[in-house]
Amino acid sequence: MEWTIARTVSIENSHDSALCNDNDWVDCMLRKSVACRFALLLVCGSIGTALYCSEILRWSAAAGAAPNPPQAPSDSTAPRDALQRSARMNSYTLVANSGAARGENIYFYKCWTCHNRYTQSAPYLQDLYQRSSLLSGKPVSDQSVAEHIKEGGPLMPAFRSSLSDSDIADLVAYIREGKCCVEGENPPANPWYRAETQKWPVQTELSAGARGDVRVASGDSPEGIGVQLVAPNGVRTTVYTNVEGQYEFPKMQAGSYILRIPTPLEFKPYRRDSVSINGATKLDDIILEKVSKSDSLPPTPEIEAQLTGAELLWNLPGTAEEKATFQKACSPCHGWDQIFRNRYDERGWSLIIDRMMHYYSMSLAVRIKGKPVLGTTEQDYNTIVNWLSRIRSPEFKDPPFRIFPRPRGASTRVVVTEYELPRTLLLPHDVEADSKGNIWYTSHKTEYIGKLDPRTGIVTEYKIPLTPNAMPGTHRVFVDKKDIVWVSEPWGHILDRVDPQTGKITQVPIPVPEPLNVAGFSNFALAPDGFVWDNQDFHVRKIDPATGKILQQFPNQVEFSYDNMISADGSYWAGGGPPGYGNTAERLDIRTGKMMSLNTGIHMATAKRGGFDPSDNAWFGGGDGALVELDGKAARIVEHWPPTAPSPITDFYEAMPDKNGEVWAGIIHGREMVRLDPRREHWTVYRLPEPYGYDRRTWVDSSTHPVTVWYVDYNGYMVRIQPLD
Repeated sequence: MEWTIARTVSIENSHDSALCNDNDWVDCMLRKSVACRFALLLVCGSIGTALYCSEILRWSAAAGAAPNPPQAPSDSTAPRDALQRSARMNSYTLVANSGAARGENIYFYKCWTCHNRYTQSAPYLQDLYQRSSLLSGKPVSDQSVAEHIKEGGPLMPAFRSSLSDSDIADLVAYIREGKCCVEGENPPANPWYRAETQKWPVQTELSAGARGDVRVASGDSPEGIGVQLVAPNGVRTTVYTNVEGQYEFPKMQAGSYILRIPTPLEFKPYRRDSVSINGATKLDDIILEKVSKSDSLPPTPEIEAQLTGAELLWNLPGTAEEKATFQKACSPCHGWDQIFRNRYDERGWSLIIDRMMHYYSMSLAVRIKGKPVLGTTEQDYNTIVNWLSRIRSPEFKDPPFRIFPRPRGASTRVVVTEYELPRTLLLPHDVEADSKGNIWYTSHKTEYIGKLDPRTGIVTEYKIPLTPNAMPGTHRVFVDKKDIVWVSEPWGHILDRVDPQTGKITQVPIPVPEPLNVAGFSNFALAPDGFVWDNQDFHVRKIDPATGKILQQFPNQVEFSYDNMISADGSYWAGGGPPGYGNTAERLDIRTGKMMSLNTGIHMATAKRGGFDPSDNAWFGGGDGALVELDGKAARIVEHWPPTAPSPITDFYEAMPDKNGEVWAGIIHGREMVRLDPRREHWTVYRLPEPYGYDRRTWVDSSTHPVTVWYVDYNGYMVRIQPLD
């Protein structure tokens, strides 16, 4: 199908502030985020809860109250820290603690993948309570709907082992309300986004702020422990202790903050409210108590919520082959923790894995005839079903958990800032900065894109018009020299041109071979001359962004390379392999039309997304655990292996070089951001505050010294990483 006509609309910017509502509740423990294909997987166990408004009031008090006396370390009976993001995500309490609002959260992760308006595999549930009966013939009622969720159906797993009675009650309340079914047109407000209602400047310096010492009561080393200040606007700043247990924050706005240990893992929760900060304030010592008398941690939901997907995979039984097969098939689109926190019998896992492996990658709306996706096989399907049925059955008992070591030495010299976004359930994907330093992000499953002002934490939202019969969602974002923003719609196959000054959005259909709601136009590149590049159907394509017309095509060795990148001067295009599994990488000399096509033999390096370094070498995050370099001068592929656990524990989605030739990448199922100096093959591994490093696209600000690294975590928040060296 050929598209040549642009569609132009004009909209107003959308702003949403989260207001405290007396009926809103936010849980404090347990729940994790999301991902693209395993949207119907998530565990549920919910633990301690905390009143949302009481938490908001605590923040308000922290903004102006006098400091409280130092608090003793938390014990096992102390309230859980509601600021533990992974805990709220695991308990489906991103928006509310109970009722229909929480039910929407559960529906998003558990039900949407099958029950949505774009797929034909299951009934659409928006009008369920207007019908007289279920497909089973039973009358529609809260009881019959809840029973069906628990027991499942011919093509539906039984959720009785993964959802509690209260989870199912909230889910039923959401369906009954008639606002179903989470189509991305009106994602709920994030109650933790407070930048508009609590104006507060975000720090820009790297040192000379509050300082203190951390001690471990048992005498263990205090090195590499994260210490965090939470400002009244919700922005979180984390630093790490040195070998002596000392830490130092950047200079911050004087006022009251929350001081806490983010993701304490082996330690009991620690938090102080209303801590007064003014310049280089010397804070009282933080004394931490261990949760265990050994290096083994109890397999409780509280601990599990703080483990990364990589740590969970490492802890669970299974052969190397089983885990490698799981990594190959289940890595590209979602976090592993989403899977491991579920419990199903063999029938349930077989239905779920069938859904994952026999539908088109990511969208899950269109079934593939006769073959699995992403380079997998039917043998892989059987291996994964059998393994998960054994180690994630309702009867399986987790062994004690072990965790990866904390950072040491140079890896502790970093400042990490986390920003809340105005909405939840966004699945934010890519970032890019404009000339004013604002950070733009896309949303994989909603109509919204956003612009973050890093100086204030305030986000301006823009609403992308819906494409008829296509799921909402955006993927890649570029900002050109005139600060015009270019965005791809993968499900609708649209290129959007956004003028931030006027709010005008121009939409241009891009011809692709895939049907609607199968990702077709996603990782495009914008060249310095303003033309768009992508690749489809064994060809690299140059596209006119004003019309969508294909201007040039060059033969490619693969049907579809997941990424498209253009060198800084526009001389080269580069791409890697398919999004899931492959051994290829290629570089096109645009000036001559000569294509360099390389591969890694039987070894699947799986070069995914990345960018060019100053020497015009292309870099990719490797799905097999290395950073993959296409050395243009030597015409060879070089894999650089980090000092972390090898594949299948470590894998990457993207790698981005900076102006100095160093390369940055997030471990997608870990909590680490790696930094490689390829000239010395020297690695620095920084730890992030939450158990996520879901970095799908990195933007490096090379105007600062050292550079500043940005990414938006797929779990719903913006991250700034500032190395001190």
